[in-house]
Amino acid sequence: MRVFFSTLAGLALALAAGGAVASGLGDADKGREVFRQCAFCHAVGEGAENGIGPHLNGVFGRAAGRIEGVQYSKSMIRMGNDGLIWTAQTLDAYIENPRALVSKTRMSFRGIKNEQERSDLMAYLRRYSDDPGNIPEAEPTATGTDHDLDPVILAIQGDPEYGEYLASECKTCHQTSGANDGIPGITQWPTEDFVVAMHAYKRKLRPHPVMQMMAGRLSNDEIAALAAYFQDLE
Repeated sequence: MRVFFSTLAGLALALAAGGAVASGLGDADKGREVFRQCAFCHAVGEGAENGIGPHLNGVFGRAAGRIEGVQYSKSMIRMGNDGLIWTAQTLDAYIENPRALVSKTRMSFRGIKNEQERSDLMAYLRRYSDDPGNIPEAEPTATGTDHDLDPVILAIQGDPEYGEYLASECKTCHQTSGANDGIPGITQWPTEDFVVAMHAYKRKLRPHPVMQMMAGRLSNDEIAALAAYFQDLE
């Protein structure tokens, strides 16, 4: 049990340290150069196969320790069973210091301390994640501002009173306190992020089927109204 809590504590610290990557990924071309130090054990791209370590095609969104034929450490398998998914945030933390995130990992690598190099590397790896590699707004690499949404839609000034009228269905799932108990809180969410996220559901870029259905019913003005209402809701 002590090991379990130690692992969770290490994971929390590592994720906190890696939080900066959420603001965006780096230069993929530069990341290709950074990848050279990974290429001794990993392959990525067309025809990539497992080596000492697993191939890295589709790494974003993959559960840890799940590629058949790879000899993972027990700790990596345990982390996968505990729910570790490779996202921009968790992968950044692992690349920075593998043993800080997964104790006793078999990956004998000192890590990459330079934040920009890690960001460039992940941008390169993202090229080979089929889903959501080509969908900027999709989880798990969504950055919140990396989108191609029409600026005209973002410029719509929502009516918060109308948003309050529309919000009753939202409140059946999302807590008005902003608590994140199972379902993420959406109060005091910046309007642009709210609008981008809702349109990502509307375009079925974000995967949750219920949210896709809910967003699909809303007009651009209604989404803007909800965004205005929830931004100021305390």
